[in-house]
Amino acid sequence: MGLWGRFGVLVARFLSFSTLSLFDGAHQPQTPLGLVVPAEYIQAESVVVPPPLGPNVADNPLVFRPPGHRQDHGDGSGFHCDYTAMGDGWANCSTPDRTCWLQNKKTLERYDIYTDYENKYPNGTIREYWLDVTKSNITADGYTFFGATVFNNSYPGPWIQACWGDTVRIHVRNLDPDRGTSVHWHGIRQLNSMHMDGVNGVTQCPIAPGSSFTYEWKVMQYGSSWYHSHYSEQYADGAVGPITLHGPSSDEFDEAADIPTLMTDWRHGSVFGASDNGQQVVSILLNGSGNVTQFGLKKDKPWTNTSAIPTPYTLTFNNTPALGNRPKRYLLRLINTSIGSTFIFSIDNHLLTVVSADFVPIYPYMTTSVLIGIGQRYNVIVEADPTARGLAEKLEGEQNYWIRTWVVDNCGPGIGPKKARQLKTYMQTGIVRYDNTSTAKPISKEWNDVPKTCSDETYTNLRPVLPWVVGNPINTISTGIHGIQHVSIVSGVPTSEFPKASIAFHNDTQNNDTDASHDLDFTPLQIDFSRPILLELNNTKEPWNSMWQVYPEGRDGQENDWVWLAITVGTKGNKDANAHPLHLHGHDFAILQQIEDAEYNATNIRINRINPPRRDVVLMPNKGFVIVAFKADNPGSWLMHCHIAGHASGGLALQILERQADALEMWPPGSEVFNKTEDLCRSWNAWVEGPPAQPTPLPDDSGI
Repeated sequence: MGLWGRFGVLVARFLSFSTLSLFDGAHQPQTPLGLVVPAEYIQAESVVVPPPLGPNVADNPLVFRPPGHRQDHGDGSGFHCDYTAMGDGWANCSTPDRTCWLQNKKTLERYDIYTDYENKYPNGTIREYWLDVTKSNITADGYTFFGATVFNNSYPGPWIQACWGDTVRIHVRNLDPDRGTSVHWHGIRQLNSMHMDGVNGVTQCPIAPGSSFTYEWKVMQYGSSWYHSHYSEQYADGAVGPITLHGPSSDEFDEAADIPTLMTDWRHGSVFGASDNGQQVVSILLNGSGNVTQFGLKKDKPWTNTSAIPTPYTLTFNNTPALGNRPKRYLLRLINTSIGSTFIFSIDNHLLTVVSADFVPIYPYMTTSVLIGIGQRYNVIVEADPTARGLAEKLEGEQNYWIRTWVVDNCGPGIGPKKARQLKTYMQTGIVRYDNTSTAKPISKEWNDVPKTCSDETYTNLRPVLPWVVGNPINTISTGIHGIQHVSIVSGVPTSEFPKASIAFHNDTQNNDTDASHDLDFTPLQIDFSRPILLELNNTKEPWNSMWQVYPEGRDGQENDWVWLAITVGTKGNKDANAHPLHLHGHDFAILQQIEDAEYNATNIRINRINPPRRDVVLMPNKGFVIVAFKADNPGSWLMHCHIAGHASGGLALQILERQADALEMWPPGSEVFNKTEDLCRSWNAWVEGPPAQPTPLPDDSGI
């Protein structure tokens, strides 16, 4: 989006497409910025980083601040990467070459942007954090949300940082007296660690009020992400926080933003409440700050603030040239943590160089804006050049420029009535200043012709640095078009057992001669809080509960199998303009085809198997279809779901049960993981049974 081509300067590297037979041929070898930090963002004392570093840190090439990272970044703790365990000969090599991370001076071996991080990563240290799920009153936009569910009494939650190759250990305690919780670490690979994925009813029981659970996972990837509750729609009440995994970059930058840039739509009441006040999204927040008077309506009138409007999210750029007399370059980490809104992010008069999509480093491309679906992340580099390399006119006088976050039309529920989105100021959510003493409002103008359509970033722009070649699918279906397994998104009618059911996946391979988008064997996912799949892996004879939406995939003992899925809305294509941000746990999707305004049929299928774009959240194309593939190399049950909170809650999810026998061998009854999961379930069931007696362990929505 916002393609360079509109300016006549093309810097995107184009991807070669395979026009071969679908299943023949290829096989898989498979910063210092001055930010205004909202008070709610300050890290709680209970969150810790490794012990203070010794006096010889400056002389130790294996202990270093991440590139562009100031001593006072974030909470001022002076975060450092620590690769002491790597031993002699290794040293940091990220300055000045950002594509490099560690190099052995004796052997010249490197960990860098070209390292196959799926199979190789450095040996870091242990990062330990403590998170409490709490109720707190949050005033993020001038209007108080009473009883928000947050982490450590802050919104967003504490910033979790680690370095490539670290082990992250996070102790979660549930202090919410009213309901359970579980915490998902969005996009984390979790290779051979399904039990740490944080999905109640799938990988664990919920953490009961007063109980705790410790998650631990390996940092195989690097880039930007977030963590959030996966208990029903709980994250919509504020239970989210950022994750940064420091590692190499595909382009150069000088400084990194003090904290990641989280953008979200915002409510003023609990999603579990019944009032309209709790259900209507009325604001956009950028890093926990917004202005309620700029956005939605309350009874056809603009909202009025009840307390002071917070200072908007602010970046301070330094126009002192960097080495080589070029403008300074700043790294921003953009994360969409919304309930229902897809955003277009831009900065007036400034270009964005995109260097990663989700956890996948890509070859850099320049643009004026980037579309970010729910759950998606982009690392972008911004030059301190308000002329945008001659494409814009620098302002006279004070140099203040709007950061804008547009809500994309027809991309989901959005922020409410369309007329509310037409307020001229609603997208002005942050400011770039070149003088941190300035308090003036920007007078800058938005970029011309920023596209507002609901389309993922241009397919050919998202070219991974580390290439994949996608192998033949092992799940071919005789009734599928070209043998491809096909699932469609269908809507249906709620039941007394599932009163919030509204939308679901359907295994459509047997129904290619139909064209329905409603009530087609409507079976929305609904988990059982007390019976996670992890404890049911020895079920090899009985059919799975149909409401659990279990799709067995992959062959036991096989590491190189590929699973392909074609996804449509309705059986022939996406009949709705609305898109769905689809997220797969435990894997990246390889996006073999993503096409708008096209019916799903044999004529329209054009597969790209040679280094296709890949990521863990793919946006369903507008009135089209998507074909994705993933490697069945991660035993366990992995959720695939729409990341629009109401759609996931309404049942739009399924479970990929991958290599069940291998998973059972890892976590059999009596194993340490199995026993700890049973212990957590016992505490959950004891809370449900009371006293006082709690609601049934079956949720009234999907539970995820």
